[in-house]
Amino acid sequence: MNLKKTDPEFAERFEHFAFDEVVNEENQQLEPPTRCLAILAALIGCGGVDAYREMLPQALENGITPIAAKEIVYQAADYLGYGRMLPFLNVTNEVLTERGIELPLNGQATTTLADRLEKGIEAQAAIFGEHMKEAWKTGHINRWLAANCFGDYYTRTGLGLAERELITFCFLMAQGGCEPQLIAHAKGNLNLGNDRDFLIRVVSGCLPYIGYPRSLNAIACIGKAVEE
Repeated sequence: MNLKKTDPEFAERFEHFAFDEVVNEENQQLEPPTRCLAILAALIGCGGVDAYREMLPQALENGITPIAAKEIVYQAADYLGYGRMLPFLNVTNEVLTERGIELPLNGQATTTLADRLEKGIEAQAAIFGEHMKEAWKTGHINRWLAANCFGDYYTRTGLGLAERELITFCFLMAQGGCEPQLIAHAKGNLNLGNDRDFLIRVVSGCLPYIGYPRSLNAIACIGKAVEE
């Protein structure tokens, strides 16, 4: 439905805010591919399927490759669960197919079922520090976290480690109620060079899509991560 026809006053103000005011705010700008990466992840995080369907073609025209788009969605399985991730995978496949892109895309896995735990622990340590090399031993959920979340997904090509931490930050920020994990992953971003000012720019870029409460919570979590 064309909101310019059905809801012209809303469309005018939203488009001005999201595509002019936010994008051009002094000291809050992001490179288009980074902005699109963050927004796609945030839309998945907040469950915005229809808005994601609108945004994905724009993202593909602004530096997001089909492989990168798929990698964002795959990684969401660990932070939102298959139940909330699946509609976005279906939409992604529909949009890519409509654009004449043959599926499946080239594989990006770098681990096997035999070494996924070992490689996942290495990825955790690279992000959060050497102490993570022992964290997987503290229970089966933490072992799954290392092998599945990090070994199955963070080790894939198509996105770099800093990009993967960025989209995780956006998943957590957008779904809300995950403030302890958001603080932890803000620290992970800081460790990988995604500094405080960069993360605030990311929050600013996503604000039109996730609203003020979750954006303000994210800013507070960044502050706590910097303090700690």
